[in-house]
Amino acid sequence: MFDKILIANRGEIACRIARTCRRLGVAVAGVHSAADAGALHVREIGESVLIGGAAAADSYLRIDAVIAGAKATGAQAIHPGFGFLAENAAFARAVEAAGLVFIGPTPDVIERLGDKALAKREADAASVPIIPGSTTPSENQAEIARIVREIGLPAMLKAAAGGGGKGMRVVSTLDGVGDDIESAMREAKNAFGSAGLIVEKFIPRGRHIEIQILGDGKGNVVHLFERECTLQRRHQKVIEEAPAANLPASLRDRMAADAVRLGQRLNYRGAGTVEFIVQDDAYYFLEVNPRLQVEHPVTEMITGLDIVELMLRIAAGEGLPLTQERIACAGHAVEARICAEDPANNFLPVTGDIAHVSFPSGDIRVETGVESGSVVTSYYDSMLAKLIAFAPTRDEALTRLRAALEATAIFGVTTNQAFLARLIDWPATRAATFHTRSIDESIAQLTAPASDSDRAALALGGCFWMLRQREALARDPWRARELTGWHMAAGDVGLSPIPELHLTTVGHSAEIRFAPVAVDGAMTIGVNDDQLTVRLDPLGDDRFTAVVGARVEVVRIRQEQDAIFVHDGRGVHAMRAVPYLSYISATAETSGDLRAPMTGMILKVNVAVGDKVKVGCVAAVLESMKMELRITSEIDGVVAAVNCRAGETVERNAIVVVVEPEPS
Repeated sequence: MFDKILIANRGEIACRIARTCRRLGVAVAGVHSAADAGALHVREIGESVLIGGAAAADSYLRIDAVIAGAKATGAQAIHPGFGFLAENAAFARAVEAAGLVFIGPTPDVIERLGDKALAKREADAASVPIIPGSTTPSENQAEIARIVREIGLPAMLKAAAGGGGKGMRVVSTLDGVGDDIESAMREAKNAFGSAGLIVEKFIPRGRHIEIQILGDGKGNVVHLFERECTLQRRHQKVIEEAPAANLPASLRDRMAADAVRLGQRLNYRGAGTVEFIVQDDAYYFLEVNPRLQVEHPVTEMITGLDIVELMLRIAAGEGLPLTQERIACAGHAVEARICAEDPANNFLPVTGDIAHVSFPSGDIRVETGVESGSVVTSYYDSMLAKLIAFAPTRDEALTRLRAALEATAIFGVTTNQAFLARLIDWPATRAATFHTRSIDESIAQLTAPASDSDRAALALGGCFWMLRQREALARDPWRARELTGWHMAAGDVGLSPIPELHLTTVGHSAEIRFAPVAVDGAMTIGVNDDQLTVRLDPLGDDRFTAVVGARVEVVRIRQEQDAIFVHDGRGVHAMRAVPYLSYISATAETSGDLRAPMTGMILKVNVAVGDKVKVGCVAAVLESMKMELRITSEIDGVVAAVNCRAGETVERNAIVVVVEPEPS
């Protein structure tokens, strides 16, 4: 076994690899960018080398800097984790050339499997069923468009050099196919350094099943059963589980045998994942991920194995320490990915400071790279944490995961927690009757706000705000001028006749009025036309016993500037609080001001001053968190100003283009 390794990654996977190393008595060192100097993984690892600037291209993707860091810390081997350089054959070669051990497949295998086109040819040679389509990547837009027409619609554009949903587009109409190809190529180039695409027939209603394999590099390969990754949104995995539900044993055995045979053909070394798309009783090879997968914990839970430990032992020359007969599957595990993104705003990633984080303890496995005070930037992936639940049955595991999501509090940035909880309760999830397009086809239902819970949350947020205002007014009575109804009351319950606060949350905007505090500490609060009786009893820190009408529960409430976060049994409700007079006097934003939805780099500007544009016209393209975002006009008009240029970094909400309505 190694004495010391370097972890060439960040966030939750760096922390997770370090834990296994410590258990095995292997010393660890890490790397970090300028943006991650205060990150959790830096402190958990304990020894870390600054390798460059905030952008991944200036740090985590710098082969020379990572290898220099390994040598400087005395590491014998490098574990790449996932993402960044994990599937980079040039990196693996450079590691070996430096006299270090790459904890993963050989460079040759990474080249043959890391490229989707080459992997497809390898699978075909191993008699594994492949999807109809091209097997050679192309950067020629005309040629790609020709292949799309030959294969027929719907077709899938796929970045040959990468995965994770980046550089992928479904082509359902030939109108605008050129834009789809250009966008996919650009995204592939930004994410993986290569713009090459392959084209495949798109299977819209399949299941995404993957087989975890391990090999010793000498032809011995085993599988660790399958994972179900069908619950996806725009090709991004959301919830994963092991084993797959309602999968015929004969189908499972055939896929596992194919995965092992492919690994044996390549003398596979280390951990890898062979992915398939399943439709009815047929299946087709998708790709091989020659690295550790984000969802590997669910496999560990059902097998009792530590995949990182097995990778270390194989890389250290100890061989494959177990045979297929000794690998058993027991129970069921489900994983949910918590991301900093806004489901109500088309799942756009969000950035900001995390004011508070609290995860459940006990029988829930938590993998995270953030803590209270962490900063979510636009430079890296938006995933904040993974929650993994294990139980004897699938239904029990789903129920435990649902409870764990409710017990998780992340304040300061919007997350997808409520969406995940709703997804777990979704009948298609519980019955395992989903397919890869299920979420996208039902997205409106899965993201629709629950008015009753939001109304209660707004009342709790309003009550908390008023209690803080009263504390402030005790110190500074002059602040009362910001409140409209502070000394006024009307009606049977004494509600102020004029709103004192304006609250906005997902899908709701509310005028809040307050009545005087009753003897028992309760307060009647008007939320638009509704009235709710609310009482908050502090329990310490940000926890309160909340009474809303007849309902009593423990909640968490925090305020950061004008943002109030209410975490109740239905999830985290983020709301913006503005004193009512300030709200009604604020200047409304012009719909012709096209703003950057988040901090990122301008990739392309499509308009110039004087151009006429229509609603939906793409004025500029922004890249952030490895995603391309199109900034479109909301009105018909004429471009009055262009405040950005390609290659420039802009802040969230920055006005990049101004469109003025055409004179009538």
